[in-house]
Amino acid sequence: MNAAENKQIMQSIFSELAKGNGKPFVDSMADDFCWTITGTTKWSKTYTGKQAVLKQLMRPLFSQFADQYTNTAHRFIAEDDYVVIECRGKVTTKSGKPYNNTYCYVCRFADGMIRELTEYFDTELVREALADPETLAEPA
Repeated sequence: MNAAENKQIMQSIFSELAKGNGKPFVDSMADDFCWTITGTTKWSKTYTGKQAVLKQLMRPLFSQFADQYTNTAHRFIAEDDYVVIECRGKVTTKSGKPYNNTYCYVCRFADGMIRELTEYFDTELVREALADPETLAEPA
């Protein structure tokens, strides 16, 4: 797949994310997908493998939301196997705090699937609005 095709995949995914539908995003993750969250928050690390991303990142994150999470893209830049997306998420937490973060995602594709995502975001907002993931993790 080329850069234009990868960009189209991300544009389609974000068209759905803007409506609160995350299924196309999850469906586009490769089984060995890695998501790296930058910074020094309790959430900041590399989650390795699609199942780890879903269980250790997505599940504890979304368990804190009181309403439907949406994410609206404002810019897509594609080159080679990479697509960069500038976007803004919007949701309210169960504690009543707004969690409207601004993101820059750098995604690497292989064989039409997202293999890696590096996330840049407002770390101070994460500290203010979200509980630490360890407090939300399921027992092993």
